[in-house]
Amino acid sequence: MIGAGVNDGGVVVAKLAMLWWRPGIGAIGEAGVAVAVIAAALDGERHRWFLWVPVLVGVGIGVYFALPVEPNPVVVVATLIGAVVAAAGVHRGTLLFALTRAVLAVAVGFAIAKARTEWVRATVLAAVMETADVTGHVELIEPTDGRGQRITLRVVAIAGVAPEAVPRRVRIRTQVARPGISPGDPVRVRARLSPPGEPVLPGGYDFGRRAWYLGIGAVGFSYRGLEPDPTLGPAPAVLQAAAAIERVRAAIGTAVRAALPGQSGAIATALLTGERGAITAETDKVYRDSGLYHVLSISGLHMTVMAGTLFLAVRALLAAVPGVALRFPVAVLAAIGAFGYLLISGAAFATLRSYVMISIVFLAIVLERPALSMRNIALAALVVLLVWPESLLDPGFQMSFAAVTALIASLEAWQERERRLGRGERGYGPISKMVRFVGSIVISTLIAGVAVAPLAAYHFHAGQAYSVLGNLLGVPICDLIVMPALLATLVAMPFGLEAYPLMVAGVGIDAMTAVAAWVATLPGAVAAIPAIPLSAVLAIAAGGLWLALWTARWRAAGMLGIAVGLVLAPTLERPAIIVGRDGALIAARVDGGLLSAAPGAGRRTFELSRWLEHDGDRRAVATAAEGRGFRCDSIGCTATLAGRPIAITRHPAALPEDCARAAILIAPGLGVSGLGGADQCHGPSIMVDRAALRRGGVHAIYVGGAHVRIETVTRLRGERPWSGAGRGDRKGRKSVAQDAPAGGGSEPDDPAETAGSEFDGAARFGGD
Repeated sequence: MIGAGVNDGGVVVAKLAMLWWRPGIGAIGEAGVAVAVIAAALDGERHRWFLWVPVLVGVGIGVYFALPVEPNPVVVVATLIGAVVAAAGVHRGTLLFALTRAVLAVAVGFAIAKARTEWVRATVLAAVMETADVTGHVELIEPTDGRGQRITLRVVAIAGVAPEAVPRRVRIRTQVARPGISPGDPVRVRARLSPPGEPVLPGGYDFGRRAWYLGIGAVGFSYRGLEPDPTLGPAPAVLQAAAAIERVRAAIGTAVRAALPGQSGAIATALLTGERGAITAETDKVYRDSGLYHVLSISGLHMTVMAGTLFLAVRALLAAVPGVALRFPVAVLAAIGAFGYLLISGAAFATLRSYVMISIVFLAIVLERPALSMRNIALAALVVLLVWPESLLDPGFQMSFAAVTALIASLEAWQERERRLGRGERGYGPISKMVRFVGSIVISTLIAGVAVAPLAAYHFHAGQAYSVLGNLLGVPICDLIVMPALLATLVAMPFGLEAYPLMVAGVGIDAMTAVAAWVATLPGAVAAIPAIPLSAVLAIAAGGLWLALWTARWRAAGMLGIAVGLVLAPTLERPAIIVGRDGALIAARVDGGLLSAAPGAGRRTFELSRWLEHDGDRRAVATAAEGRGFRCDSIGCTATLAGRPIAITRHPAALPEDCARAAILIAPGLGVSGLGGADQCHGPSIMVDRAALRRGGVHAIYVGGAHVRIETVTRLRGERPWSGAGRGDRKGRKSVAQDAPAGGGSEPDDPAETAGSEFDGAARFGGD
């Protein structure tokens, strides 16, 4: 029974049940039967245990990030030591052995996440600075689709700020591009700075957390460009090495755009260097709506094509000299080439994952082991999680591994079926092979699409109805024309001959863009999906992993987890009222259940667009900002929500009347308790004033029958380093709040800093 495999797992269970079950054995006996059955099933799947190691490490990392407070290092170390001791004390059996190792893997994930947080700990700007004179060295220059640039600086000093309070890095968007500035140069700039932005909704995407792991302590903008500052001297050695790579990336981008102007050059630059800033919003939209957006973000597709093309090309050249071909490690050369592509591509998490995976594949080729296997995927995931545990929260990481895991699991099932039928490639004719090739593209797109659909719905609140069609037409162009031509571009560039392969790449990119534009304009191409609860995604992920990682018949139980997740998906409660972080933007469901923004929001279109996206509402921001359902004058607004009168008070003169009539009172610019005392404003059951916004940031008010509750960004973020805890004492943080807008974010100066649109999770800054 110990050696039970895929087909006899059910037999094992049946035999154990017959052996152990006797009439009247009671609960203890039944528990013993259950334990024996589970132990036998686990023993039969012992060869798959390793696949669960990265999953369990990820569980530990997820527990760390879910905590409402930062764990004490002593507790973390004690937990890890306890898990090690427990695992070391169990050497026999199956169930207890597996459980102790599972607990150890979870403890390792928990500890590694805490260690990473402390390793990257750096100063975060305490408050908004309307005018800051910043000096430092350029780390990264990113062009934008406008006139300016986005600059990441390694800061040396900020005028008027004590050295211990200076952030390590700042990211600044400039209105003009400064020619002649390159990575590593000493510069100065005058900018408006603020702490990295908070989520625009309770539980939403947290740019502040991502910035923490990138070492970015402030974001901002400048109306002027950078100025050289030779008084700073040369950059540190580590920065000089990184700057050299960035200069190569910048030079490649410049050469590509010179030979291939317009959006074709911008896309080619993105595919070579990972720099997508010059891609316009319109181009970005058609690729996203067609399901081809993954083509613009360097990941497994690009790394595989680049490294695979290099591998095949070198192998074909060496075939002319058999003696050399048999001894030359072609896979090693391809791995080195892939590493070079990793460096010039910006080393985003998706690219890192792809490089780790492709390196493992090439190592397997060198060792003459199976290259495409679930074990290799697990090993790649484990490496990434142990080095960059925060990548677990990155949608690119999640979607990449979801797609690859589903594809390899499907491949394993197909190969097992072919083995049972005794068929191979020789059993098919030329026409059958062509049909199988086209069919494999369609089926793999369907499998990958289904695998990432819950994650896409959770993170992006949208689904692409024709993604299969878009990928069927667009991906072959990328694989067979664009990427090989771009590889040839890199080879030809040192000789100044890059224009010729770029012409070929440009033709392919134009064809790919035409496909994306056509698919994106088909009726019903994009479906808006309201936000779904995290519990639904976790249930689907658990069920999918159970289905993919086991091989015995009990894997079918994973369908139950997927079914539970699908049932939970539409159950997320939507807030009835949302109050923006500084109170300027307030929206309520007073327009037939749709969010309607009260007049007076000003430039807060970014926040409102995120709220509509979260709702699955595809209305234009301008439509939602018309103020339907509100009655307003110069001192405030009133409306009715689910039979409850609500009031937005913007002037003290309106407060007495609003206090008397409103059930929900929002006074973002006033301190209600300071105007006669809260006991004299006894009418409202819910009050949100200036002090509440400073404490809690964005407020979401939920109304259900007689029940009303409030969620805030601050409460859901918890007391974590990236939320303000650990930057200084609590008293200092409170005094800052009196001078800074609630949240201290960058919108509307730089909406991208708080958006959920930048999920590439570049790792090039996170390790120092």
